[in-house]
Amino acid sequence: MQIPRFIATFLFAMTIPMAATPANAPDGSKDFDFEFGEWHLQLKRRLDPLTGSDRWVEYQGPSIVRKVWDGKANLGEIDVSGAAGRIQGLSLRVYNPQSRQWSIVYANSAGGLSPTPMIGGFRNGRGEFYNQETYRDRAIFVRFVFSDITAKSFRLEQAFSDDGGKTWEANWIASFTR
Repeated sequence: MQIPRFIATFLFAMTIPMAATPANAPDGSKDFDFEFGEWHLQLKRRLDPLTGSDRWVEYQGPSIVRKVWDGKANLGEIDVSGAAGRIQGLSLRVYNPQSRQWSIVYANSAGGLSPTPMIGGFRNGRGEFYNQETYRDRAIFVRFVFSDITAKSFRLEQAFSDDGGKTWEANWIASFTR
């Protein structure tokens, strides 16, 4: 029996640890301001996630992030190339002032729109965002972590978990520099 998507999404949301309730959570509407402008992106992508493989490919190229709606949203664009080809990606991030969380939707030119937004926010200089997706016909958790944020650099790591979030395997490690 397959669990309806809205129930699965609710159950997943209940597993995400919340640092604060929306009533006392800090206003995070400026959390992505560090990223506005142009960056150089160096990207490592794991070829076969969740198989035990440790084969990676590398890409590099520009990343540009633009402010939308006076900063209540932003649009990030990457265009990277490497021996394995080219990735053109687009991220739309929208801030929800009621929940004080961000939603991130990703699309790329090869696969289209990712069906489930990442939800989360920043605390103590670290951004964490989660969702649940299907990968190779299995339900998995996905996590984005923004870290090591300075005026001239930051890191973004995507990881998958196929054991309910007990362990995570990085599959996308991006280093951004100005």
